[in-house]
Amino acid sequence: MTDTLHPRFADAFPALATKIAELLRAEGEPLAEVIADLPYCGPRTCTATCNNLLTAPPGSSGCSMIQLERDGMDIIWLSLDPSQTTVTDIEVLDGRDLGLSTQRPG
Repeated sequence: MTDTLHPRFADAFPALATKIAELLRAEGEPLAEVIADLPYCGPRTCTATCNNLLTAPPGSSGCSMIQLERDGMDIIWLSLDPSQTTVTDIEVLDGRDLGLSTQRPG
């Protein structure tokens, strides 16, 4: 996926992109191959503590989701588009600081 209006997700969050691709590959999930080229469309600003990263315009998600776990705990949820061929939204649940507070309006 090429998007000239937005930076690549892997450039904005390299460690997170690598971790997501790693977890998907471990599950044999072919979506691992799209992670590096996803656009980063900004944080979803539903709440002040929301850790959702948009990789498609708002409203692009379907009803499918992939839950990635570590030690039996969900750490990342990936929302998929209706065709289930790309990731539209990444919710980070493992408590890592994504630095999103500096990207939100006052």
